[in-house]
Amino acid sequence: MVTSGCSSETVGTTPEATTTVLEAATTTPEAAMTENVSVDVAVEEKEKRIPKGETWSVHKFGGTCVGNSSRIKNVANIIIDDDSERKLVVVSAMSKVTDMMYDLIYKAQSRDESYVSALDAVLEKHSSTAEDLLAGKDLASFLSQLHQDISDLKAMLQAIYIAGHATESFTDFVVGHGELWSAQILSLVIKKNGIDSKWMDAREVLIVNPTRSDQVDPDYLESERRLEKWYSLNPCKVIVATGFIASTPQNIPTTLKRDGSDFSAAIMGALFRARQVTIWTDVDGVYSADPRKVGDAVILKTLSYQEAWEMSYFGANVLHPRTIVPVIRYGIPIVIRNIFNLSASGTKICHPPIIGDEDSLILKNYVKGFTTIDNLALVNVEGTGMAGVPGTASAIFSAVKDVAANVIMISQASSEHSVCFAVPEKEVQAVAEALQSVFHGALDAGRLSQVAIIPNCSVLAAVGQKMASTPGVSATLFDALAKASINVRAVAQGCSEYNITVVVKREDSIKALRAVHSRFYLSKTTIVMGIIGPGLIGSTLLDQLRDQTANLKEEFNIDLRVMGIMGSKLMLLDDDAGIDLDKWRELREEKGEVANLEKFVQHVHGNHFIPNTVLVDCTADSVIASNYDEWLRKGIHVVTPNKKANSGPLNEYLRIRALQRQSYTHYFYEATVGAGLPIISTLRGLLETGDRILQIEGIFSGTLSYIFNNFKDGRVFSEVVAEARDAGYTEPDPRDDLSGTDVARKVIILARESGLKLELSDIPVENLVPEPLRASASAQDFTQQLPKFDQELTEKLQDSENAGEVLRYVGVVDVTNQKGVVELRRYKKDHPFAQLSGSDNIIAFTTRRYRNQPLIVRGPGAGAQVTAGGIFSDILRLASYLGAPS
Repeated sequence: MVTSGCSSETVGTTPEATTTVLEAATTTPEAAMTENVSVDVAVEEKEKRIPKGETWSVHKFGGTCVGNSSRIKNVANIIIDDDSERKLVVVSAMSKVTDMMYDLIYKAQSRDESYVSALDAVLEKHSSTAEDLLAGKDLASFLSQLHQDISDLKAMLQAIYIAGHATESFTDFVVGHGELWSAQILSLVIKKNGIDSKWMDAREVLIVNPTRSDQVDPDYLESERRLEKWYSLNPCKVIVATGFIASTPQNIPTTLKRDGSDFSAAIMGALFRARQVTIWTDVDGVYSADPRKVGDAVILKTLSYQEAWEMSYFGANVLHPRTIVPVIRYGIPIVIRNIFNLSASGTKICHPPIIGDEDSLILKNYVKGFTTIDNLALVNVEGTGMAGVPGTASAIFSAVKDVAANVIMISQASSEHSVCFAVPEKEVQAVAEALQSVFHGALDAGRLSQVAIIPNCSVLAAVGQKMASTPGVSATLFDALAKASINVRAVAQGCSEYNITVVVKREDSIKALRAVHSRFYLSKTTIVMGIIGPGLIGSTLLDQLRDQTANLKEEFNIDLRVMGIMGSKLMLLDDDAGIDLDKWRELREEKGEVANLEKFVQHVHGNHFIPNTVLVDCTADSVIASNYDEWLRKGIHVVTPNKKANSGPLNEYLRIRALQRQSYTHYFYEATVGAGLPIISTLRGLLETGDRILQIEGIFSGTLSYIFNNFKDGRVFSEVVAEARDAGYTEPDPRDDLSGTDVARKVIILARESGLKLELSDIPVENLVPEPLRASASAQDFTQQLPKFDQELTEKLQDSENAGEVLRYVGVVDVTNQKGVVELRRYKKDHPFAQLSGSDNIIAFTTRRYRNQPLIVRGPGAGAQVTAGGIFSDILRLASYLGAPS
């Protein structure tokens, strides 16, 4: 029989035990194993009772933590440094040893003679580790028993080799040796440091009842009785117990199945009524989302038992759900800590604190975390014949049970017209066939319309205990998914509201996870950007982004990543991290490729991991603008100063605006009218608050503002135009400004924003380019010929000055009469339009509220800095719509 493991001198198995097992190998191995691990209950019980309660702390160390001699020494130091009065330590087998032991079984029953050399490798691993850590009598004693255990295992494996089969009991017995050896070594290392330490073979104490192949239920009453017996014989301050292994009530060795060592620690914590159970691992704690999928995932300081349970079920790397069960009854906290980063405090799983009235109003952290399960399929059973028919759901899930499929989530409408549930994709075909068989009669008769399979799905779960008492959590979740253009295929939410589960396309899984994670302020709002047109305005915008990116991340939780920059000839593309905006000009020369709009858009929007994409069109190109409709339909946001889309054909404008209103895709174009001035936002604010626009009148061209602000005091028009051109206020060809077309486009944009259905051709425009010069061969020819036509404008100037007035080139939207005009007008010198200087723009809104005194917006209306600033402002407005803090 196995010795009690009550001290370092008595370890492992005895030759008699091995002989017993070998003799039983061809007859009744279970009976043999029963004898092998039985506890001698006839030993007279001592009076020493186990002191349960707060004096005990429990620690669990996995295989990685005890993977080699230096790590075992580190574990011993952690235990020694723990100031708890008493400590129980649960250890796994050394890293990879459990796999090595299973491999021994596999090779032996496959009659592969290499099991002998594989067993020698197990011996070498443990003997070399012991030699590094122990010396003298302790080392000799351990090595002696280790060699005896290896000899016994070799005999057992030979019996398995001959029989060609190993029962589950044999397998569990062989595999459990890894824990026996690591527990013995660690106990001896602690004892070497002068601490009263003994090791425990948990098979002598933990009694479990198998319920199915992958689960067991602890027998707490019997386990407590055996623990009292063990401790009465082995009182000590530090117990090092084996994890993963246990016994059945018949004393047959078994295991605690998946994550068994964690389960062992939780059971021991309950048996000892411990102060705390610490699970040591290789991460700093439980994350708000998988950090491999969400780079900004944060460590959660605390979780309730229910939250940890929910997150574990949906695949989070926390604990197996059953690990939490033993400690809940006694309210024992579980702490997840990183053995490789002792400075991290980890995550504490416990009963939530009682929340006061004030705290209950705080919305922060009502969602603790998000998890996903991939590679699922939806099964949808629907038909009018299901409604009100008892037993339909029972028949469905009985069929699913018969094929041993695992149902991840269930959703049923109150109409009972359909039942939808998710199963692993590898099991869906068997489920479908079973349902087709069970319901073939109902399908043939039409009572059921279909059993539909939707493959390539993922489940996303939001978990949080405060969700139940916080209105709007579901709305926020679905809003975040909608804004990321992610379609939800099914929804499930229990009345406890600990969990909201949605099913999305598998390709959208990470994108959805990042979208909801950022929306609940657990990470930054990340926006992928593509900049089209790195000319004067575009390059200025890129410089502004460069200067502000770090501050936006730090102060405003906004992460703007430029993934592409495209000019007329070259484009520069980059991946997740984004283009280095300090070097984008050099990088474009070094790594630029031939510009291709389709490839550019596909690259920028093709990142399935970042939910938000915006294309910023800094051109004046009508071909680029013609793509806005398609981009918006794809879920790509658009920000632009390009006037061509909004001033083009009315039907195209109306289609884009309708699409914008019907979807969660945003289209911002503030800079199309006033560069950095808030013209469109002011107009919308007036309309949205119920005001009525009567007229909008303004000087919309910075170029023409400059020209007419300086066209005075006897100066000639051609001279002022040349001055404006030399100062960089005009386009390379001044006719582009003087024609009035640019102003007309701004007028038509404002007219349409005001509700007028006008075409650009409906706006009469006073063209300041003399008719004979409109077809001049070049801008240079135009400039040389312009002085010949100064007389007409000189006369207009003289007339206005004689009347005490000034000339101003304005655009007017007459909403009352549903028309617009662009023309040269005269204003008294005390009029606001006469007070301008430089290239400022000014716009006057005459409304029902502002009838007597128009609302004035004035400021720089041209220039790369202010225009880029207006675009940047739109980008930040988009970020606020997508969930960034305002």
